[in-house]
Amino acid sequence: MISIDPASQNAKDNYKLLIGSIIPRPIAFVTTLSAEGVWNAAPFSFFNIVTANPPMVSVSVQRRPDGSRKDTARNAMAAGEFVVHIADEQYIEAINVTAASLPPEESEAELAGLTAVPSERVRVPGVAEARIRMECVLEQSLPLGGAATEGAAPACDLLIGRVVRFHIDESLYENGRIDAAVLKPVSRLAGSDYAKLGGQFSLERPG
Repeated sequence: MISIDPASQNAKDNYKLLIGSIIPRPIAFVTTLSAEGVWNAAPFSFFNIVTANPPMVSVSVQRRPDGSRKDTARNAMAAGEFVVHIADEQYIEAINVTAASLPPEESEAELAGLTAVPSERVRVPGVAEARIRMECVLEQSLPLGGAATEGAAPACDLLIGRVVRFHIDESLYENGRIDAAVLKPVSRLAGSDYAKLGGQFSLERPG
């Protein structure tokens, strides 16, 4: 085994080890609204479930090299709401388009040709092409990481969203469960690589 002290290498090298090891990672495709009403959209693979009671999800939005917040974090924190969509094979290429760095006054969702659909509990529109979306209100935001020097900016903003409405395509939903084979989710690997849902197996958990 190779033993590596993360303190002995830079953040980029640690990033490579993390994204190459923690795989596959689910992709949160997040939409927000700016104060000026611009419909922002971006994908994030630092994403997971926090709790089911009440339902909460977490999205970690890495900051820019200069320490400034990205549009998603800034908008979500200002408005207190956002919408999380699950990435799937049907629209993953459009999601990839939204990863482009655009100025705040331009919409990544519109650039990708995605269709806005009104939400029920939040003001932020969802994406009609997504077959699972979750309307979220911001439960908490936490600035985390960054250089261990006084006055240094955090490395990310951890957004914890409480789900106030689920929207599930009827083709995926049966007896309260999601059919993963029909959803065809897409997950993130390292670099430019993604993964589709592969072989599945079951193991009974010990009682």
